Amino acid sequence: MGSDLRIDYGELTGLVDEGAKQNRERKERRSRLRSAPVRLARRLALLAFLAVVPFALLIRGGVFFYQEWGIGTWPSLMLSAVASAGVLGLYAWLVSVRFGAAKRTRTLFTRAAGAVGIAYVAYALVFVASENVKSDDIAAEYSSIHPLLRVASSALTLVDRGAVITDAGRTTEDYWLMGLPPNEASLHFEQASGYVHALDLRTVGRPEWRNRLVELGFWALGFHSLRHVGTADHLHISLRLPG
Repeated sequence: MGSDLRIDYGELTGLVDEGAKQNRERKERRSRLRSAPVRLARRLALLAFLAVVPFALLIRGGVFFYQEWGIGTWPSLMLSAVASAGVLGLYAWLVSVRFGAAKRTRTLFTRAAGAVGIAYVAYALVFVASENVKSDDIAAEYSSIHPLLRVASSALTLVDRGAVITDAGRTTEDYWLMGLPPNEASLHFEQASGYVHALDLRTVGRPEWRNRLVELGFWALGFHSLRHVGTADHLHISLRLPG
């Protein structure tokens, strides 16, 4: 007497395949969750890099043109400003293309971004907030500081609202009042360029890590940065003369 009992292996195989598929999906979900912070960190790093590039071109480029090419204060600043504005314009163009903007809109955004870059340079050259200078006297002599130093200090205040310029131009009498012999080689004196090539930044009452970052930042941008603890603890920033 034959038996009609049969096992449908096809159904078992389907169950096994479905279980394997679910396992793969769970592993993929866990992998995506683990990699999400990494992707976020990469995107933030990219955004930070893109934000720094225009300032690096503007400031470090200007310092390079001034010190290495020796083409003068204003030509150096103009070249670096145009390069920085060009990068901002490129950013605007790429973003507008990414969102499918019309050609006329892309052109408008590109020109507007470049204009913003030039406007920022003009702003940095003529304006310093009262909270970023130690006294009204320093604010009054702001225009005597070399333009590249002014632009750099303005960029600093964008990321460090507590930055304070404590000193800039000096005279022989200032040194006597501080109880120090006049240093004729000091870049705090007006130089042949017609500008003061040094300024001091406050370090007292600020986190040490922040002071170090500011010091390293100015050094990376081509300035000479040195911590002074003579008459008072401060960070000395100077722009080397060409040649």
